[in-house]
Amino acid sequence: MRGHPCSVQLLAAFEDEEFVHLVMDLCQGGDLWQRVQQGGAYGEGEAAAVVRRLVGLLRDLHAQGIMHRDVKPENVLLRREDDDADIAIIDYGVSVFFNPGETFSEIVGSPFYISPEVLHESYGPESDIWAAGVILFVLLSGALPFWGDSDEGVFRAILERSVEEEVEREGVWESVSEEAKDLVLRMLTRDAALRISADEILEHPWLQDNN
Repeated sequence: MRGHPCSVQLLAAFEDEEFVHLVMDLCQGGDLWQRVQQGGAYGEGEAAAVVRRLVGLLRDLHAQGIMHRDVKPENVLLRREDDDADIAIIDYGVSVFFNPGETFSEIVGSPFYISPEVLHESYGPESDIWAAGVILFVLLSGALPFWGDSDEGVFRAILERSVEEEVEREGVWESVSEEAKDLVLRMLTRDAALRISADEILEHPWLQDNN
């Protein structure tokens, strides 16, 4: 998204006899998945900062009629090595323009982050919020909420596995606040019509308390 602080920017473009060259922002901190794999789960303050920026970008994209459709930690770059929350979103390769109320049936995105309505082949921008909820789950726990031995196994887990049971497990979730868990569950509500919106996320008490 041109000019948005949380979206990677195209700075210049030129071509020679063989190639087209694109000059983009330099992001030196790797991607969010690498950061979690190397450093483990985020503290709530840092996780809130990432989600606030990510969801703020999604809100602005959706207001412009753009659905990203491949929100995942690997597409969230960190601008600096010494900052866990200064992010830039990349990879708009499967993004699409949409009209209010319009639904799509094409299954795109990365298996671990696909929403139930994408699997049911009738979805809108709420699917980006689901993917952001998976990212929040990953940030707070260091693990994915849905997994399987194959894409089909992952999809079955997305449709059937209880997120409520996951966030009540002993271990890392014991140290996570109830407000953070509440936001995870609201973002990972299977019914897209009942899922929390981007504006509601940004007003959620957990983000307000960790501002």
